[in-house]
Amino acid sequence: MASNVHELRSKAADSEKITINLGYVDLGHIDLLVQEGFYSNRTDFIRTAIRNQLDRHNDAVRKSVDRHQLDLGLRHYSRQDLEAVQAAGDVLHIQVLGLASISNDVTPELARQTIASLHVLGALHASPAVKEALKDRIR
Repeated sequence: MASNVHELRSKAADSEKITINLGYVDLGHIDLLVQEGFYSNRTDFIRTAIRNQLDRHNDAVRKSVDRHQLDLGLRHYSRQDLEAVQAAGDVLHIQVLGLASISNDVTPELARQTIASLHVLGALHASPAVKEALKDRIR
């Protein structure tokens, strides 16, 4: 029966993995809070701490996003989007806070012809070939 199950499309990750180094005492404090039931695990504690810090600086972040004219959230660029930019004789200056993704069917040549600059605070999902083609335009 399991051989009849086929994945129609892969699910895109909704988060990015990061690695941090902590001192043993800090790690012990986190483990103690987990053991006492304040948090379900280390990751829960770290996510909560990060969200609290982001909330604390929310006004400054919002003003900076406005000042730098960043697109906030998820921004996807399809082959059709870039072909329309190319047909109009225009170029993009992509500035995203969150996730910027470029379709896997975008060729490196099309990306170079249509993307003049790329500034992503967060994560960029694109094929290795497109990332390589744009490496001199990524800030």
